Amino acid sequence: MNTTTLFDNTEVAFALKNDSQLERAYFLFKMISYEPMVRIGTAATNFALKAKLPVEGLIRSTVFDHFCGGVNEEDCLPVIDNMFTKGVSAVLDYSVEGKEVDAAFDDCRDKILKIIKFADEKEAMPIVVFKPTGFGRFHLYQKLGEGKTLTSEEKEEWDRVVARFDTVCKLAKDKDVEVLIDGEESWMQDAADDLCEAMMKKYNTTKPIVYNTLQTYRWDRLDYLKSLHKRAKAGGFKAGFKIVRGAYMEKERNRAEEKGYDSPICESKVATDENFDTCMRYILNNLNDISLFIGTHNEQSCYLAMRMMEEKGIEKTDNNVWFGQLYGMSDHISYNLAAQGYNVAKYVPFGPVKDVMPYLIRRAEENTSVAGQTSRELNLLKQERKRRKL
Repeated sequence: MNTTTLFDNTEVAFALKNDSQLERAYFLFKMISYEPMVRIGTAATNFALKAKLPVEGLIRSTVFDHFCGGVNEEDCLPVIDNMFTKGVSAVLDYSVEGKEVDAAFDDCRDKILKIIKFADEKEAMPIVVFKPTGFGRFHLYQKLGEGKTLTSEEKEEWDRVVARFDTVCKLAKDKDVEVLIDGEESWMQDAADDLCEAMMKKYNTTKPIVYNTLQTYRWDRLDYLKSLHKRAKAGGFKAGFKIVRGAYMEKERNRAEEKGYDSPICESKVATDENFDTCMRYILNNLNDISLFIGTHNEQSCYLAMRMMEEKGIEKTDNNVWFGQLYGMSDHISYNLAAQGYNVAKYVPFGPVKDVMPYLIRRAEENTSVAGQTSRELNLLKQERKRRKL
């Protein structure tokens, strides 16, 4: 198959969707394509959930079931098994956000430990993921990153954060399950980076188990990648990175402007794309030392990775290179890559409907702001409806 048209194959892309699921996806992306509709829908949903109106069933049967695997791990099993019939693995993503107390952090840790044990028994789940703020307070990371002294209480609190990371990474190493640690806002990321590196040093001695995330809309990430690579070689451990473009752009720019510092964000979308591709090239050129999870919905970056792998003689099944997309999005990339034999995983968010809503709302808002993303999805869905004569 001509790779430049690989992602146009809608028969492969939507093979797992029956006609009614295809129609639902078309309806959803049509709604998301209207920005005012997203704003109104977001406000109405937030209001309905706060007022405890009985809307969970409606949310569940529309937007939730399209973008999420279920309300708990067991609920996700049919989705996981179904995707794996087409060679696409699952990364279960516990998408509950914004909890700020120790009990919630312990609960999140226990949830991830449970998923690792779950993954250990399922070939379809080679990777798990968590967010640093799932294990500790944002403010604590920020304070540490800014070099401020923690109070004795905060020191104890931070020790508990480190212990949560350690418990999860240790079990992952024991079970041979890879752990992706998500990236967050730049003003808390330094402390998270240091903690990720400490875990790599401890658990990536023979192969990468722990992966940090590079948000390449930050112009400083290539330098960070190179400096960590140097330290990994000197320290005798492997590095693992998930690379993404990034998820907090507006927030980042607004804060930089408000506080009067240079924005950490690349000046343009083109510069971000170049930075992403440069980081990806650097890792593919150093695959003996660094493993790569390519988290992208960008077709050109995928084609570039495929070309490089071919030129460098990197096997499609080499476990050091994975492609990843979000569940409910870019099926044309995921399933067509998997059909060609590449390692592909979908991030499958799950959690109670009301707790996952902030995540879903962010997804909808991102889709409206990424130029071309929604119209591409819509066009492919249209094409497949036409092929099926719907």
